[in-house]
This record gives sequence, C-alpha cells and structure tokens, in this order.
Amino acid sequence: MELQYIAYLLGGLTLGSALMVVLSPHPVRSVLYLIITFFLISANYILMNAQFIAIVNIIVYAGAIMVLFLFVLMMLNLSKETEPKSSIFMKIAAIIAGGGLLTVFISAIKKASLMTPSLGVDENLGLVKELGNVLFKDYILPFEISSVLFIAAMVGAVLLAKREKQIID
Repeated sequence: MELQYIAYLLGGLTLGSALMVVLSPHPVRSVLYLIITFFLISANYILMNAQFIAIVNIIVYAGAIMVLFLFVLMMLNLSKETEPKSSIFMKIAAIIAGGGLLTVFISAIKKASLMTPSLGVDENLGLVKELGNVLFKDYILPFEISSVLFIAAMVGAVLLAKREKQIID
C-alpha cells in the first residue's frame, strides 16, 4: 500500500513540474523544469520495474536532449523584441491543437484501467531480457529500419560537417 502512495506522490510531482515547463516565462528555467520532469518520469519507470527504460530515459533525454535544448536557447538569445507577434490565426491554431490534444487525452483516460498489484504479475516484465525478446522477435523489422535511418542521418551529418568551403574569387 505504501508503494501506491509513492506512485501518487511521484505522479503529482511529475505533473507539477510538467506544468511549470509550460507556465515558466523564462526559457532556461523551463528547460530545467523539463529535466526535473524527465527524472521524475524515470522514477515512475523504476516503480513499474522498467529499470532499463528509466536509465535510457535519463541518459538520452535528461542528458543529451536537454544539453541540445540549452545550447539552442543560448544560441538564439531570445528577447521580447525578437518574439513574433501573435496573430488571430496563431490563436485559432493553438485552440484547435489544444482541443485535439484534450480529445486524445480524454479518450486515453476512458480506455485506461487502474492497475493494482496482484499476485499474478510477472516479475520480469520491464527488464532488459524481456525487452530484448519483444524487440528482436515481434518488432525486428521496425528496429532494422530505424537503424538504417540512424546510419543515414549520421552519414548526412558527417557529410554536412566535412563539406569543403567554396573559395570566393
């Protein structure tokens, strides 16, 4: 029963930090709240016995992606003068997008069921061995296609970085 209270506490903290990402007026603070959100999501994964996914979430998202976000924010040097003016079209598009997201959220809640721990739960459900079995048995084709896409992206990045500069006469 104590595990349930920890899950509720982590869920509330995760939602609170995710709201702060959206509500924070300063972009760097927003990214820092996003890092906290990723760590809390990883804690939720650990509670669900998915340690591998939790570690990958910390390494990839809280590490690499957040460094990239901070780098881009500092390179952009955002200020009030450089912000685009909001038009009525942007407001209507935001309302439509928010309504679509709300619809998806409501349908997900309708189909969700509250999971309670029982004696019939498989202990190996979120571990690396089970993840590997599912990945390489059921999803081998999407896994191989994504690996080819990653190799193509790396080759493209290397070609763009090594492109020789044209000498202007």
